[in-house]
Amino acid sequence: MSRVGNKIIKLTDGVSVEVNPGNFVVVKGPKGEISQQLCPKMTIEIAGSDIKVTRPSDSQEHRTLHGTTRALLHNMIEGVTNGFVRGLEIQGTGYRASLKGNVLVVAAGYSHLVEMPIPEGLTIEVPTQTEVVIKGIDKQVVGQFAAEVRAVRKPEPYLGKGIRYKGEIVRRKEGKKAK
Repeated sequence: MSRVGNKIIKLTDGVSVEVNPGNFVVVKGPKGEISQQLCPKMTIEIAGSDIKVTRPSDSQEHRTLHGTTRALLHNMIEGVTNGFVRGLEIQGTGYRASLKGNVLVVAAGYSHLVEMPIPEGLTIEVPTQTEVVIKGIDKQVVGQFAAEVRAVRKPEPYLGKGIRYKGEIVRRKEGKKAK
């Protein structure tokens, strides 16, 4: 029994969901519009302000897709209602970030600056040189860009230098001991 797939999604005011043939879903809300092709095998029923996703059978494939389809639909509704935010912290001497137009420029200890074009639909804020805030309505795009920025210089375990997610705990190693 899928616990996630059986949950009912509640629509808030100002959000409209349109299900086209083949489960091509368009969600419109106060923050924007997002569309995605969901699994055509699942049935999406809209009754007033409730949305329910049902599966055709109890096969392994349908059970797997049931929760995934419901979670994707819920994330689309959450994105157009509140949006998604991912914060990054930069630690290390000389490590910093800045915005140059539509490009995020990261200095992370290399001989050159790393320039990353910002994907469409995202807004990037750099409140300080060591903080980056990524905002958008698509959870996948926000998370993917945050992962790409973090991959520029992952946090290393000896000194803790690098780019990490806000609140991420990096396990530190002791290193060599002098006798």
